[in-house]
Amino acid sequence: MCHLQLRTLVFVAWVLGYVAFLVSIRRMWTGRYVRSPLARSLFMDMANESPAIETLEWYRCCPDLLGESVRPLFVQSHLDTDTKAFLKRSVEKSGWLFTQLYHSFVSTALSPFVSRTSINGFLGRGSMFVFSPKQFQKLLRIGPEWKTERLLDLGAGDGGVTQVMGAHFREVYATEVSLPMTWHLQRRNYKVLGIDEWQQTGFQYDVISCLNLLDRCDDPLRLLRDIKRSLVPNTGRLILAAVLPFQPYVEIGGRWQRPKEHLKVEGNTWEEQVTNLSKEVFQRVGFKVEAVTRLPYLCEGDMYNDYYVLDDAVFVLKAPILHINFI
Repeated sequence: MCHLQLRTLVFVAWVLGYVAFLVSIRRMWTGRYVRSPLARSLFMDMANESPAIETLEWYRCCPDLLGESVRPLFVQSHLDTDTKAFLKRSVEKSGWLFTQLYHSFVSTALSPFVSRTSINGFLGRGSMFVFSPKQFQKLLRIGPEWKTERLLDLGAGDGGVTQVMGAHFREVYATEVSLPMTWHLQRRNYKVLGIDEWQQTGFQYDVISCLNLLDRCDDPLRLLRDIKRSLVPNTGRLILAAVLPFQPYVEIGGRWQRPKEHLKVEGNTWEEQVTNLSKEVFQRVGFKVEAVTRLPYLCEGDMYNDYYVLDDAVFVLKAPILHINFI
């Protein structure tokens, strides 16, 4: 009995010590004292309806640094209302003290055995934001009422970004390797396909989205070829987002390792890597760039950061049909 009580006391002391440590490294808890200078400036500028200076860098492009073939295809994006709303929600959620303590505890306990994506799916946190409905429509050159048949979202996560696109499609399909994330997708009534099933359904897709997946898969070129074969000929489009600088890694059981097929993207700047992707990667598998924009790849934060942001290049790609003239 004494041994059991001692173990209980040690466990309780460990939990209290862990909580105390987390509290000590978190500077401010409430929305009144937002932790990051950028988040503070965003809060102030949301009231004034003017974008913070820092956020302008999220969308900045120097067209002169783009290749000649890509330069006229660049679409300028801006910080809009939906993006501000996502940032505001992220800042508010990061201030939920007990929720964030619980999330941190579970994440620490499970991270040696479970992927971060699955942990986020289990906890219902870490939602992503790539583009708003208006940004998506502008990039694809469609109106709010435009609608077609099938969308396939590869690596859809919890379906938050899928929902932005899904309003324009009568059927929405998705793939996801994380079981907790597939539960979220099924709750949204999306048709979840296996990662080796979506290419063999017997039908093709009007739009396939591959958002921030190219640098997280083992065979990126094979993936692009499978996408090309799965698109409706001529009218089908691929929406592809890639984090730049391009740094490919694959997450397996909570560990990160190099992919089997290493896709090297050359260039020191965002513009140079966009040009290299367009010429050396997409053209190699038969895709042609129709449009490209620069957007922040946003993720909900935790008790350490209000949100996380990476630098995205979002492409609209088509696979033109080659006409052969017989003499």
